[in-house]
Amino acid sequence: MAALAVSYFNVSSPLTSSRDLSTHFSFSFISNSSASFANVKNPIKLHSHSLQFHQVASFLRKSRDAPAPTSASMATGSWKEDLPPALTSTSDPPPIFDGTTRLYISYTCPYAQRVWITRNCKGLQDKIKLVPVDLQNRPTWYKEKVYPPNKVPSLEHNNEVKGESLDLIKYIDSNFDGPSLFPDDTAKKELAEELFAYTGLFNQALVSLFKGDASEAGTALDFIETTLSKYDDGPFFLGQFSLVDIAYAPFIERFQPALLDLRKYDITEGRPNLSAWIEEMKKNEGYNQTRRDPKEHVETYKKRFLAPL
Repeated sequence: MAALAVSYFNVSSPLTSSRDLSTHFSFSFISNSSASFANVKNPIKLHSHSLQFHQVASFLRKSRDAPAPTSASMATGSWKEDLPPALTSTSDPPPIFDGTTRLYISYTCPYAQRVWITRNCKGLQDKIKLVPVDLQNRPTWYKEKVYPPNKVPSLEHNNEVKGESLDLIKYIDSNFDGPSLFPDDTAKKELAEELFAYTGLFNQALVSLFKGDASEAGTALDFIETTLSKYDDGPFFLGQFSLVDIAYAPFIERFQPALLDLRKYDITEGRPNLSAWIEEMKKNEGYNQTRRDPKEHVETYKKRFLAPL
């Protein structure tokens, strides 16, 4: 029995991980007149008189073009961005409203990180220019010429500057190319809006733990644990990776190491869904490009909550 192996390789796409995906199809000649694919549930028998290369190519092309599931490893591929230095009070302003889309952030701000992650996961590193600002020594022109509230993040787009992180992640997802980060399903949309609204209460509850009150934090974390079990089509809040995961990731990134160090409180203990979510998020290249060293977060929270009186 002769064997012929046909291989088809599908390199990473915006909806797959940075590793190449490969699908191998092999078929063996059963007789002189037929062949069948060996690794499919329902083998496809092909007779020699009708085995045409264009038929095989069509079969492979359909496999290649099948929609890929939305995963945590969104839209970044092997893109490695050289991050610019943060602008300070002595820095000149960029040429504002020159047609360039700019995202003003701070490398250390969790709210700005939300929008930065969204930009990366949409694959927009070459479409939205990153403009980091030093919040401890911010330039006066930022308030005067860019964003009067003088906060980050803000987005300069179409001769306007918009702010507020949750509004901006939705705006970028809706107004720029790239994989959608928001579900079409009505029930999932409703849950997403509820979870967006809950982010403030969640953050307050976890901050209270630094002050010695564990009751609110436990309730908030248990709510997150339960919510992560709602859908079984993935490990994320809505099953598949979405803006909701982006909304929570910067804060959980900070709370996990800081609470463990300062209060000896492990937020994942007894919460396997949260633990799995954290590990899955670490596979997201768009998110990884924005992450800070956990030791930096610990030092930040030490200064904030353990400062000498």
